[in-house]
Amino acid sequence: MGSLFETLMLVCFGLSWPINMMKAYKARTAKGTSLPFLLLIITGYLGGIAAKIISGNINYVLVVYLINLAIVLLNLAVYFRNVSLDRKNEGKVNLVPVRA
Repeated sequence: MGSLFETLMLVCFGLSWPINMMKAYKARTAKGTSLPFLLLIITGYLGGIAAKIISGNINYVLVVYLINLAIVLLNLAVYFRNVSLDRKNEGKVNLVPVRA
């Protein structure tokens, strides 16, 4: 029963990562994204994976951890892409008028 609730938590938490990734990808900026936060989440997933392996409790929950980790790693890649775009755009003047 504990694995079921752990999976529920991971699925609920994990559903936010693809949404976050698409939002960041479309925004084309790293502003508002925290690298330390992403690294902390990655460390947490690695800890959960390690706990499953060390305890010998390898079950379907491990798959959910791995999927979540993969998606957060994709978020990390989008972050670095956006940092690169931010650097390229520094000093450029935005010629598109801002609507009030």
